[in-house]
Amino acid sequence: MASSSSSHLCVFAFIFLSLAGGCVGRPFYPLPSKIVNKNRQPLQQFRPYNIAHRGSNGELPEETAAAYMRAIDEGADFIETDILSSKDGVLICFHDVTLDDTTDVAAHKKFANRKRTYEVQGENVTGWFTVDFTLEELKSLRVKQRYDFRDSKYSGKYSIITFEEFISIALDASRVVGIYPEIKNPVFINQRVKWPHGKKFEDKFVETLQKYGYKGSYLSKDWLNQPVFIQSFAPTSLIYISNQTDLPKIFLIDDVTIPTQDTNQSYEEITSDSYLDYIKEYVVGIGPWKDTIVPVVNNYMATPTDLVSRAHARNLQVHPYTYRNENKFLHYDFHEDPYAEYDYWLNQVKVDGLFTDFTGSLHQFQEWTSPALPKGDSASSLLHKIAAMIASNKNL
Repeated sequence: MASSSSSHLCVFAFIFLSLAGGCVGRPFYPLPSKIVNKNRQPLQQFRPYNIAHRGSNGELPEETAAAYMRAIDEGADFIETDILSSKDGVLICFHDVTLDDTTDVAAHKKFANRKRTYEVQGENVTGWFTVDFTLEELKSLRVKQRYDFRDSKYSGKYSIITFEEFISIALDASRVVGIYPEIKNPVFINQRVKWPHGKKFEDKFVETLQKYGYKGSYLSKDWLNQPVFIQSFAPTSLIYISNQTDLPKIFLIDDVTIPTQDTNQSYEEITSDSYLDYIKEYVVGIGPWKDTIVPVVNNYMATPTDLVSRAHARNLQVHPYTYRNENKFLHYDFHEDPYAEYDYWLNQVKVDGLFTDFTGSLHQFQEWTSPALPKGDSASSLLHKIAAMIASNKNL
């Protein structure tokens, strides 16, 4: 009897200590408001981060206001976006350097002569590029669902949003919601877009974050108030902005066959012990494609690499991408069950966050397996309950 009570006591004590250690938005239009809600629920710190990849884009067209709002409603800790630029230097939320795959640009006859061929990351790419359109022109387009096997009923209903509009969505949320913007294709953007006074893409990116109060190192009071991770596949961009802000940064890592876009380094080099020792001075974590952590052969998962353990040994977080519910994206090991995939990565590989297209399913899985503190229970009230259990235990 006494042994069983002690076991329960340890569980409650662990939950309390986890919460105590970790707990140290606005509508889309038009830009962040002046409303200050000091009683917002803080960012959770007791389980891996639920990162809404381009918003809840499994349900709604990616990187739209609606997709981000849906992700927040579904429990996202962070909303993720890709930052590019318009011709007139306005930072926008958009993944591809071309507009072809996720907008209706091809249906606009007045833009027919805007099609171009540019070199992007060493390859010739043809299409309608964001850098050849002003913000006003980009706003006239409508975003569509990327994949034909996903619900397309919302295609054509939403416009491209700016970086500032994206920030407003997070800051207007009823709880603390972090943002996770990527400095996207910085080499290409800096070649094609020029800002006054010799400013670079990275300068405008950091200035925007600072304008809206994003500051502070990871887990600092300022950071917890407005959480952000800055991500990029370009290590030189991350190093460059390290001189401008101490906000936490994540180094993204692509497939084993793809070199870094700015330094032309191989996967083997950038995941070596020596490189991790170097980059940890600038970043708090890495964001690898998940199939480089656990290689896949004939759609079955092979023996995991030691990348996660080596990163953790250097106090680097690991946030892999991208988790999707559809069977075509699930390896055979998971038997068409996305929850089995979440379980594997969270409880066996033990990563620190997941980029998912389906925020709601990840949140539901985590609520089932590692639920938050029950509503109405504060850390102090839980402490009183633990004290009562201790007193009761003494009388056994």
